[in-house]
This record gives sequence, C-alpha cells and structure tokens, in this order.
Amino acid sequence: MIQIAPSILSADFSRLGEQVRMVEDAGAEVLHIDVMDGHFVPNLTFGPALVKSLRAHSKMRFDVHLMVEEPELFIADFAAAGADHITFHLETSLHVHRVIQLIKEQGMTVGIALNPATPLDGLKYILEDLDMVLLMTVNPGFGGQKFIPNVIPKIQVLHRHLEHLQSDCQIQVDGGINLETASAAVKAGAHILVAGAAIFAQPDPKLAVEKLRQAAGSMKSE
Repeated sequence: MIQIAPSILSADFSRLGEQVRMVEDAGAEVLHIDVMDGHFVPNLTFGPALVKSLRAHSKMRFDVHLMVEEPELFIADFAAAGADHITFHLETSLHVHRVIQLIKEQGMTVGIALNPATPLDGLKYILEDLDMVLLMTVNPGFGGQKFIPNVIPKIQVLHRHLEHLQSDCQIQVDGGINLETASAAVKAGAHILVAGAAIFAQPDPKLAVEKLRQAAGSMKSE
C-alpha cells in the first residue's frame, strides 16, 4: 500500500496544528518533518520542540528527516520528543552503521537518505539494517523544487534489488512530488511519497491528499 507523507516544510506555520489535523483526517499515514541545520543544507528549520508540541495532537507516524551534519547529536532529543522514525543522509556521516544502531537503540526505525547524484553503492553493507531508503528527487534544502527525472532509474534499480532480497525495506521519495510525478515514482517502485507544496500549498490540503493517493493508486510498480 502506498503511503502519503505530507511535509510540514510547506505548511502554514501560523496554522500548523490545524493543518496537521486536516491531513491526518484525510488519511495521511506519515508526517514528514524536515530538519535542516544551515550547514549540510543552506536552510534552517525545526527542532525537537516542534515535534514535542505536535505529538500530543496527532497519531500519525512522525518521520524526522535529518539534513544535518553529525546526525548522532540529534537522535536522543528527537526520540524523547516523540519521533517514530529518523532518516539521516549517507553523505553526513563517516560512521553510518554506528548512527543506525544509535537510532535503533532509541526504539525508532531508521532510514538512509541519498541525494540525487549519490549512487546506491553506499547501501551495500547496511541495507539489511534499514527500514527505509529515502531517494531524494530534488537536492535537499528547500521546498517547491522541480522533480529530477533522472532519479527514476535509481528507484527502479533499488526496487528490483529489494525484491531480489525479499526485503521489507521501503523506498521513500521526496522532492517535487505532484499528481504526475507521484505516478511515475510509484510505477518505478516507491512506497512512500513525501509531498509538501502539492498538499499544503493547495486551497484544500485534505482534498490534495486524496487526489495524490488516487494518482499513486492508479499505478503499480514494475
């Protein structure tokens, strides 16, 4: 089943609680929380306090995407705030396996994110330890960017490899997801669609979630 993960990076912060409830009521399973440190990416966003403030108001799975240097420094605080899952970037750590274990020790599931130009090779010795791989379909740092179609073959290759391994690891895609690109990503093998502007920048975010699910549901992975 395809899951929809609205990204609060594109939400109206003056009505954040209301908008989170709106997309949850629409059936979104995951709340995607982009954490940026102004170093790994040229933007600065949320911290554990935001996760804690939203946790009491939502039953969605809280998916924290760390776009930060030294991700190991953030794990315990986000776990205490109520995060269910942490994804960090392969490009940010020299000790990837250690960070994976730290996340698991906090009782959370774990994912690795790869930038569009980062090859899949770095997953070779850690894939069996992962619950999810996030394939960025834009370069991280800002919302509202255009989907990079060259990532589609990358999704296909990873999907086939996971099927060969009979792995339960899921593929998430993030960046430029809309009704058209959602269909392409799902057809290639994606399981979880992160969408920001395609949901929160629409007049009716609840309806936008429903339409995105319909678009994704009309396609089957190859």
